[in-house]
Amino acid sequence: MLFRTTAQPFQLFVLGLALAAGPALAQTTTVKVKDNKVKAKTTAADGSVQRTKAVAPAAAPQPTSPVASAPQAVLSATADAPAQSLEAAGWLPDLGAAQAQAKATNRPVLAVFSGSDWCKPCIMYEQEVFAKPEFTAYAKDKLVLAHFDFPRQKRNQPTAAQLKLNEAAAAQLNREGDFPLAVLLSPEGKVLAKTGYIAGGPAAFEAYLKKIVPTL
Repeated sequence: MLFRTTAQPFQLFVLGLALAAGPALAQTTTVKVKDNKVKAKTTAADGSVQRTKAVAPAAAPQPTSPVASAPQAVLSATADAPAQSLEAAGWLPDLGAAQAQAKATNRPVLAVFSGSDWCKPCIMYEQEVFAKPEFTAYAKDKLVLAHFDFPRQKRNQPTAAQLKLNEAAAAQLNREGDFPLAVLLSPEGKVLAKTGYIAGGPAAFEAYLKKIVPTL
């Protein structure tokens, strides 16, 4: 599920619309918004496609990051960021450092862009895939992991230095401002694939990665 922040913002019901569009088994859902009209397209594992339409209600507040300019799916104002960040689990907060490590180890980079305290699909992605021990074990010797968070609440804002690193990574890999966004890079820095939220947990995400790089 991929939310593009350059479109008209709308409330949390869009998440339910996207999830209701198809079964949560290795499905990929894309949500697009134009003139307050919401379109969800779900592609199942067997290749079948289901489309859903709706009308978006009132706009959500703007986040503080200039890259995350207008969230399309937001949590309540009292929502907090996840208790343990991916950085605490060993994800790198610097794209340059990640690319250097990838080149030295000949491993692809998985760079993830999220909004940890406003973007519901981002939080689902972390809880269902990236923070799972199964994914950590899988990625340990196969990937270099990098994470760039764009929270909205003042108390969750990164340091000025980290915000600069986040913006630099977004300028290189996520100029459209898509959240959540997972980008797979070759050890040489070439973009191999980009995807939004993928339902189905670590197994479904690993299957997606292996379609891009069969040796993973």
